[in-house]
Amino acid sequence: MTLDFFLSGVLQGLVLAFVAYGMMIPFRLLRFSDLTAEGAYPLSGAVCATLISWKWPWAGAISLSILASGILSVSTAFLYLKFRIETLLAGIILSIMSYSVSLRIMGKPNIPLFAQTSLFYEDLLVNIALLLGLLLLCIVPFYFFLKTDFGLSFRAVGLNAVFAARQSLPVARYIYLGFFLSGCFLGLAGSLMVQLQHYMDISMGTGIVIHGLASLMIGESLVSQKTLKGQFLAPLLGSFVYQQIQGMALMAGLAASDLKFFTGALVLCVISWQYKKIK
Repeated sequence: MTLDFFLSGVLQGLVLAFVAYGMMIPFRLLRFSDLTAEGAYPLSGAVCATLISWKWPWAGAISLSILASGILSVSTAFLYLKFRIETLLAGIILSIMSYSVSLRIMGKPNIPLFAQTSLFYEDLLVNIALLLGLLLLCIVPFYFFLKTDFGLSFRAVGLNAVFAARQSLPVARYIYLGFFLSGCFLGLAGSLMVQLQHYMDISMGTGIVIHGLASLMIGESLVSQKTLKGQFLAPLLGSFVYQQIQGMALMAGLAASDLKFFTGALVLCVISWQYKKIK
């Protein structure tokens, strides 16, 4: 494995870590099965790419992308809380709807950004440092937030919403907050990816849920989940490992068209291994 190939994997892994953290919030902290990522990730990419192509500054484009993704995730929570539509189904429906919205925003299936100014530079190491700093800027405050009284109440809602409601906690507000934060992580991931690869394609989000879950589960199998530190380390470590596994598979001769099959098989293996470990 060449150094550039390894560094590219690290770079991709850092972007994927944002997705993994975005999925950790509903799946692990709130205990909801949520597939909104399949729509939120490309929606943010569509918004970001369109605005950058209109000569918007990258900071403004990223901000609106995060907001759009956050609103989509909050919509999933709204459908669950107001109409009792399960988050799994609500996320799928909204992801399908957001495909048309993304295409309408873009005006065409893909947008090249090669001639546009972005957040990133030509140097891989600089980009890695930039992404790592941005990731830490997001997860470190969130980690300490979860250790506050408000954060403990937030986690209590995920552990037992009925008990939390009996303690007069505003359960709905915490759920809305959790889904919004999840959408923000996903939106940041999508907007960073389109700038990193210098183009946006409408099919960019296909399979992102599997990639995010694979990263999360691999990390959880490597790090103890008994502490909050372990829970926060798992998505980051899992994203690095998962991306390097994919890179090694491609270097070993696996066709790019078979990568999603390989990813699905990997997720099944990790789930099976975790299930046997619990038994």
